[in-house]
Amino acid sequence: MAAVEDSDPIAAKAPALSRGAWLGLLTTAAGYALTVLVFYPGYSTVDARYVYADAMAWRFGDWQSPTMGALWRFIDPIAPGAASMFLLTTSLYWVAFGMLALLAGRRSPWLAFATPLVALMPPAFFFLGMVWRDVLFAVVWLTAAVLAFFAAARTERLRAPLQVLALLLVAFGVLLRPNAVLAAPILAVYAIWPTRFDVKRTAIAFIPALLLFCAFIPFIYYEVLRAERQNPQHSILVFDLGGITHFARENQFPAAWSADETELLTSKCYNPVRWDTYWHVAPCPFVMRRLERPDDLIFGTPRLLEAWSHAVAAHPLAYLRHRATFMWQFLARSNLVLPVWDWLDPASGYGRSPYFTPLLALHDALQPTLLFRPALWLVLAIAVGLFAWPARTTPAGAFAIAVSACATVYVMSFALLGVAADFRYAYWCVLATLAGGVAAILARRDSLASGGQDSRVSSSASASAPRM
Repeated sequence: MAAVEDSDPIAAKAPALSRGAWLGLLTTAAGYALTVLVFYPGYSTVDARYVYADAMAWRFGDWQSPTMGALWRFIDPIAPGAASMFLLTTSLYWVAFGMLALLAGRRSPWLAFATPLVALMPPAFFFLGMVWRDVLFAVVWLTAAVLAFFAAARTERLRAPLQVLALLLVAFGVLLRPNAVLAAPILAVYAIWPTRFDVKRTAIAFIPALLLFCAFIPFIYYEVLRAERQNPQHSILVFDLGGITHFARENQFPAAWSADETELLTSKCYNPVRWDTYWHVAPCPFVMRRLERPDDLIFGTPRLLEAWSHAVAAHPLAYLRHRATFMWQFLARSNLVLPVWDWLDPASGYGRSPYFTPLLALHDALQPTLLFRPALWLVLAIAVGLFAWPARTTPAGAFAIAVSACATVYVMSFALLGVAADFRYAYWCVLATLAGGVAAILARRDSLASGGQDSRVSSSASASAPRM
């Protein structure tokens, strides 16, 4: 699948595992064991419980990912409940970082050892015990990218199957998180051509890949899995109408309200943290009650889309203020990290695990800091891509640029599609930045080594040239 003219020195042969590679793999195994010790059997969040119930009943809706439910039903016999999904996510996570450590070990023993330690950093490690589709999505895309990176160093016979598997994982990630469709083409193009990053090639393939992924989602959801249409995309419309109403100080919903309700809509209901203040957070659930009223249904119908189009056209500045306010909240302010309210329940034993409790204390200390701001990881992702840019014609440079660009587009897509500001929505950016950073260091080392070698060859050639 990869172009034959794109090559890398490590692709010429597959040397035996170096001491550094073995050190990286042993550290990876220790990281996996630590993860199981701290988090087992995994924590099933509220969203995950809905997915699991649907999976066991083989009855899907599209509000949560039906493909996650189908996967869970398939793997559940291995370890029923949260444990099966936890073990799958954890295994993929450490396989990805283990493969990355293996690649690093061929050039740098210290980097092979450091790579699994990077995987233990907060906030990356913090989420591994949480059964959330955002966590599974990020880990699946990480695995896809590392598989493509690994494929670049294989012979053609081995490369193609690895690339196909990487593409399937990219597609599965889109099915887990449909709003990732804008970022998916970057990762898909990289999986096809993993030996170098080419801007022109990516740009040409972007729109066809985007359209293909857009068609793929409804086909799997509704034709294959027969999922019920619950109109999750209309949550974006409700959030935007609420934001425009707040900033324009004028009702934009296609419904009539009392004077008190109108006052609430223009003053207290809007919350940039999440859209569902209009759904089940006092004092504003009256909004969704009205929009979902059976005798005059608005939510999920063209009426809501028409109202949204009219509101954006009539009040573009209010819409932009709303979206900018949300993105500032999402990127720069302190938001929910772990669902601590669930395990504070006296009936829950998870939060009192002797292995998990120290991590929870560390979470409480770090959660308000810059480390748990998506803006930091967005800036770092961009920095990784720029740092690796001179080495974009190498597999390591291509990997670093592809994952950092993909993560950047994914995070920025929330400017249009975001409806909640939880930190977990930036988890893919965290993993892409950490893994991309390792590859960027490898890429620059290779570039410097190659440059030095070329310089020595050039000097030698000049010295041996006959003098006129």
